[in-house]
Amino acid sequence: MAKKKTHKTNAIRLLEKKKIPFEISEYAWSEDHMGAKDAAEQLGVDNSEIYKTLVAVGNKTGPIVAVVPGDKELDLKKIAKISQNKKVDMLPMKELEPLTGYVHGGCSPIGMKKQFPTFFAVEAEKLETFRCSAGMRGLQMQVAPQILVDLLRGKFADITVE
Repeated sequence: MAKKKTHKTNAIRLLEKKKIPFEISEYAWSEDHMGAKDAAEQLGVDNSEIYKTLVAVGNKTGPIVAVVPGDKELDLKKIAKISQNKKVDMLPMKELEPLTGYVHGGCSPIGMKKQFPTFFAVEAEKLETFRCSAGMRGLQMQVAPQILVDLLRGKFADITVE
């Protein structure tokens, strides 16, 4: 039987090019069900194992990327402080694809059109691996968070709501 071909996204191509070990999981999604909680349910894992990639805009730095557990919310005040902004707002949804090359529900922290300052929730620092979008709806990658932090010159930080 032929092996099912996995879609090649920018994120997957970049990891392969850098010879970074990762695993891909595919799952069913719909316009109504494409959040981290839905991905976790489809993959049979806890919501805290799926990390969502959020793009915000700082008043000084411009776009910044936050990678937070699916069961938590981004704290805009905390990410403003850690990114040296006075104020941070979420990027309007209509600007996501033109800015990053990714659509809502399929935004990966790696392989964006341009490299932005990237902050990973401190919760990921102790994990051997975690899951995040592989750059397409219905596609998750499992990879070591430390490797992504190093690759993106990112930073682990306390950026979630208590």
